[in-house]
Amino acid sequence: MVQAVRKFVTIQPGGRVDLVSSELPVGRQAEVIVLLIGAPSQPAINYLASFGSGRGAFTSGQAADAFLRTERDAWEL
Repeated sequence: MVQAVRKFVTIQPGGRVDLVSSELPVGRQAEVIVLLIGAPSQPAINYLASFGSGRGAFTSGQAADAFLRTERDAWEL
């Protein structure tokens, strides 16, 4: 059976976490899991913002269509 002890702590400089509780028996092994409260999530990636910013990229869908149309017209049939 697993016994749980839940305590809220403040992370100290150097990433140190101190946990003191009379509920913790001396000599026993314990698993410690750190869940950051209110941790910022990864910002959503806006792929449309990078549209046309790469080398050789088109600035719009119309520019890509015009390029493809020109290439197709250049094909020998």
